[in-house]
Amino acid sequence: MMDPIRRTEAPHSERNDLSNLRRMLPFLWQYKGRVLIAMVTLMVAKLATVGIPLVLKQIVDSLAPQPGAVQLVQLPLALLLGYGALRLFNVLFNEMRDAIFARVRYRAMRDVSIKVVQHLYDLSLRFHLERRTGGISRDLERGTRSLSSILNYLVFNILPTITEFLLVAIILFGSYQAHFAIITFITVVVYVAYTMAVTEWRMHYRHEMNAYDSEANSRAIDGLINYETVKYFNNENYELKRYNDTLEKWEDAAVNSTSSMAMLNFGQGAIIAVGVTFVMVYAAQGVVNGNMTLGDLVLVNTMMLQLFIPLGFLGVIYRSMKHALADMDMMFRLLEKEPDICDSKTATGLEITEARIDFCHVSFGYNEQRRILHDVSFTIPGGRKLAVVGPSGAGKSTLARLLFRFYDVTDGSVLIDGQNIHDVRQSSLRQAIGIVPQDTVLFNDSIYHNILYARPDATDEEVKQAARLANIHDFIASLPDGYHTVVGERGLKLSGGEKQRVAIARVILKNPRIVIFDEATSSLDSQSEQVILESLRNVAEKHTTLVIAHRLSTIIDADEILVMDRGRIVEQGTHAQLLGLRGLYASLWQIQQEEQRQQMV
Repeated sequence: MMDPIRRTEAPHSERNDLSNLRRMLPFLWQYKGRVLIAMVTLMVAKLATVGIPLVLKQIVDSLAPQPGAVQLVQLPLALLLGYGALRLFNVLFNEMRDAIFARVRYRAMRDVSIKVVQHLYDLSLRFHLERRTGGISRDLERGTRSLSSILNYLVFNILPTITEFLLVAIILFGSYQAHFAIITFITVVVYVAYTMAVTEWRMHYRHEMNAYDSEANSRAIDGLINYETVKYFNNENYELKRYNDTLEKWEDAAVNSTSSMAMLNFGQGAIIAVGVTFVMVYAAQGVVNGNMTLGDLVLVNTMMLQLFIPLGFLGVIYRSMKHALADMDMMFRLLEKEPDICDSKTATGLEITEARIDFCHVSFGYNEQRRILHDVSFTIPGGRKLAVVGPSGAGKSTLARLLFRFYDVTDGSVLIDGQNIHDVRQSSLRQAIGIVPQDTVLFNDSIYHNILYARPDATDEEVKQAARLANIHDFIASLPDGYHTVVGERGLKLSGGEKQRVAIARVILKNPRIVIFDEATSSLDSQSEQVILESLRNVAEKHTTLVIAHRLSTIIDADEILVMDRGRIVEQGTHAQLLGLRGLYASLWQIQQEEQRQQMV
């Protein structure tokens, strides 16, 4: 059976290398002046490099005694000073090039990182529910690093090598017999062809390494994020086995990649050795025949070495570029993903007057085979409180996701003050809504930061007042570090009830016109629940409120209650009216009252 990773990864390089190189150009354009200056310094450095063997030839010829003549050899001081100056210029302008181009390289890394992360924020909830965080983080890390590498390879290695090769070819063709230049040309062509052919053949090993590396990283991070679940089920060895199985495949691909690289390196070295040997044989024969001087021999040898040293490195550069393009490919493929939910070109800002909410004949399904809501219609007048109850899977939380426009409705419409939320900007819509979710996830930062997150420009007193209204201020004050206490990843250092009270404080600080409580007291004990309920009533006052509840005791004061079952509204009315119907709501109420009585016994 074909490995699914190999099947999906193999075509990436063929399809995207050239387009990825083109997509890099905008990141260079803003610093085109620096790029131009860097290229000028590069050319000066290469001219100095090629000039070194020319001066060296003159030094050798001036020091070598002429055959059959007795003469006083004088020290060629000017040539020696020129030789030293050329070497100095070579180093100086190479370092100037690096310093000038540094801003271009690191700004490009910064810009592409910002662009990718911004794009990830723009992608819809559907993508983020299906993503693998560890794999994405590794793709982003490798992608930004490879962008820097490719810029360096192009500007500092490939172009200089091409320039140097052309200068050497001009000198050999202009000053010596044609066979020197022809041998050099043939050697370079064979070397480049061999390097490209073998590198293309072995690239699938690199793709496999990347795929298994991302997969292993995803497994490790996923297991660590769910640390408690792993411990609950005593599954450390199971997680380690899954991680090890993936790393074993990565190891095999890495070994194959390294072994094939050894073969490539040997072939490159053999081609260079043959080419240099032929050139030196012809040059030595020229000296013996008197057609060339010792200085010419030194010149040809030095030029060949100066050419083949970077040419040998060019093989490494080509392989590294192919690897870097493979690394960068996954990052750019993230940028190709289109968000499911987009603002229309004519979208306007949401204008809140009464904060009235209308669900008009709304139907919705996460996919075609799974319809969640069926022709749901209801209204929440401005400043009123509507509760939604029903069995698990009835579609209650889906209403909140549609109101936030994390998904678009399949049929019907959702209106706020008569404005279809599909036609307003998402940012203005979400600015007007606050939510206390069922599963509160906090940033791995201080409690103060997590509350302030709702309104970053709030004052310290406003943050503390929000905490008081959420009945969590005294708890925070009792902690050794107070509001500066770090809550841990996903808030794991706090209990479920404490996390939800932080979430309530956050919504209080945001002070939106529309508030959603998605089972906001589900993690609280009965005593804490009663304290929080009073806070929730204060928050809901003068706000349009949608309460999604499991405990019916928390919503008996709602202006209206919807009872949902299998994606449909089956009952509607006040608490007293619904009890009088003796239907599903009354049945749920009776079950919960009985459970409460048993807990008290």
